[in-house]
Amino acid sequence: MSERIQEGGLQIDAQMHEFIQAEVIPDTGLSSASFWSGLAQIVAEMTPRNRQLLAKRDSLQEQINSWSRNNPDLTVSPKEQKEFLSSIGYLLPEGDEFEIGTNKVDEEIATLAGPQLVVPVMNARFALNAANARWGSLYDALYGTDVIPEDEAQRTHEYNPARGSKVVAYARGVLDRHFNLAAGSHEQATAYSLVDGQLSISLQDGSTTGLKTPEKFVGYQGQSETPTAVLLRNNGIHVEIQIDRFSAIGKIDAAGIKDLLVESALTTIQDCEDSVAAVDAEDKIQVYRNWLGLMTGSLEETFIKGGKPHTRRLAQDRNYFAPDGSDFSLPGRSLLLVRNVGHLMTNDAILDEHGDEIFEGIMDAVITSLIGTHDLRGNSPMQNSRAGSIYIVKPKMHGPEEVTFTNDLFDRVEDLLGLGRSTIKVGIMDEERRTTVNLKECIRAAKDRVVFINTGFLDRTGDEIHTSMLAGPMIRKAQMKQQPWITAYEDWNVDKGLETGFSGKAQIGKGMWAMPDEMAAMMDAKISHPESGANCAWVPSPTGATLHALHYHQVDVFSLQQKMRGQRKTDLGLILTLPLETEPEKLSAQDIQQELDNNIQGLLGYVVRWVEQGIGCSKVPDINNLGLMEDRATLRISSQHICNWLLHGLCSKEQVEATLRRMAKVVDDQNAEDPDYRAMASNFDKSIAYRAASDLIFEGESQPSGYTEPLLHSYRRQAKFVQKSQKIDSVLGSELGSKLDSIAV
Repeated sequence: MSERIQEGGLQIDAQMHEFIQAEVIPDTGLSSASFWSGLAQIVAEMTPRNRQLLAKRDSLQEQINSWSRNNPDLTVSPKEQKEFLSSIGYLLPEGDEFEIGTNKVDEEIATLAGPQLVVPVMNARFALNAANARWGSLYDALYGTDVIPEDEAQRTHEYNPARGSKVVAYARGVLDRHFNLAAGSHEQATAYSLVDGQLSISLQDGSTTGLKTPEKFVGYQGQSETPTAVLLRNNGIHVEIQIDRFSAIGKIDAAGIKDLLVESALTTIQDCEDSVAAVDAEDKIQVYRNWLGLMTGSLEETFIKGGKPHTRRLAQDRNYFAPDGSDFSLPGRSLLLVRNVGHLMTNDAILDEHGDEIFEGIMDAVITSLIGTHDLRGNSPMQNSRAGSIYIVKPKMHGPEEVTFTNDLFDRVEDLLGLGRSTIKVGIMDEERRTTVNLKECIRAAKDRVVFINTGFLDRTGDEIHTSMLAGPMIRKAQMKQQPWITAYEDWNVDKGLETGFSGKAQIGKGMWAMPDEMAAMMDAKISHPESGANCAWVPSPTGATLHALHYHQVDVFSLQQKMRGQRKTDLGLILTLPLETEPEKLSAQDIQQELDNNIQGLLGYVVRWVEQGIGCSKVPDINNLGLMEDRATLRISSQHICNWLLHGLCSKEQVEATLRRMAKVVDDQNAEDPDYRAMASNFDKSIAYRAASDLIFEGESQPSGYTEPLLHSYRRQAKFVQKSQKIDSVLGSELGSKLDSIAV
């Protein structure tokens, strides 16, 4: 048991107490005594409400389960579902029309459309990479991915000029599509300069021309006659033509262009939740310390790359001259939001007056906001919010009552920290069924602080399966995206956002592209997100952000939103259409086994890293060795899907156990080169990760809302205890050996 410090009736882990006292509270204008007493008051007031909300989730789920048992007919209609869900208070009536009143919102959220990154804040290097992904090299993004096909020009260890020429041609095409010339093409450019405040482009035939839309030229670096950078803007976002005739690329380019720098990840969610494995005080300190470093500008990380040490820090703002010669700057970093933990979990970092772990979502709200005040008070040279707001994304809320709870919690935090009302903004993740069907009322519950809604296929599907677990067997996982409910869900989210006045005030977001190595496919598919009226969408990497940013040059999202508003009325009945396998007897034994193999291999591949190594998000190879970016949301859908098929007899416990054992060997082989990896197949009984994966399936029905966190956290704590014990034994054994050697001598 770690030492604890008593403050205001709370029992705080000693290391957490020291971190808050020494690193967080200074320069916030808040005294230590007032902070701890204020936190204690918030915990005392909000904890009973939190518990009541969780109890209501369980009560509603039991009523749905009972109804499913009494209505085993798979043809139950959406109309019957709607009537039942309304009768138990799950589905609430929509109130009068309204528009959100959120103000003091940064332009990256309110009036700009572009990619959004989500990154585990627990990993400092990843956190910095994402924060610095506001600007990305288009040449690097094209050269290093399959957007340029390998069969045309190979990616080789040394620079391949043939591939390089393909990259340059693609980039010139981007310029011609979005910044076309009054005459000729950027491919024919030999020089860029300023003449009388206008951009002038010299062409190969000796003529000069300008942009067809001159106002798209907004700035430059260097001398007006020979600029080193030309800044262009389209649909509110920027592309910088970088010119250096002495660089390796620029010296072989007719116009001296060495790269196109694309404004990419406008916003980044620094995640404390699904993509991290933070299970105790030690982990939470790391999470909070990195968030603090981002808010104070002090975070840095040194790592070895190519045999040399590199230190990563937050990027500086970018400085330019306007066409009239005046100077200005653009943010060098992505606008940062922080995703707190949801309402379910507790953490041992702080105990309440009764000795119980406090709810982690309450702790996150208070501490991440306290850290955010460093930015508001100007304690960093790297300003985050220029509008004076703190942005918190809140996941896994079930319906308007839980959003109201979050809104009230943020009120209390603002009072504690001396912040004006609605300084703390909230992002509502539309990833639970009860939130989806009541989305308008969820938005109303936080109408003066909401800045974000989004859709998330994986968590939403996991909740879809768990909520209707007893209704019947679900269709195969790969078929989910083609079902009526998922299309309606995606449309409904946009409709409700536009209906409540999000355009120009808040983000309507779309979910993740999970295949970071499949960028050509992403470029084909993800254009659908801005075309749907969404002004941001998640990408798996800074490279993905740079490429996806090109889609927002193709689509003027805000003009589209104005045309869309009120034009579509999505049918709630479609959302309530259950994705059931109505003819399970037609599934072959091979179909069933393939589904189990796919689900279980992915589940094991993720769980073993989470439990044994504390890696909350990583590129996990699937059964075909295709790398997928996975976090707990992917685990939730896989575990719930297998549980559902077990429950309805499509497979047996023995078959699942046999598949687990077989796939454990596959996962072991896929991780054979990792020196820190602990194999599962060599000792199933003692493998903590293997036991965790098994429990996620076989105890899936009893897990609250089908969430994976309770079991994962329990097993991760076990793994940490075992690893620390082994380390202590190793040290003691080494010391004992030294003493025996000394005695022998």
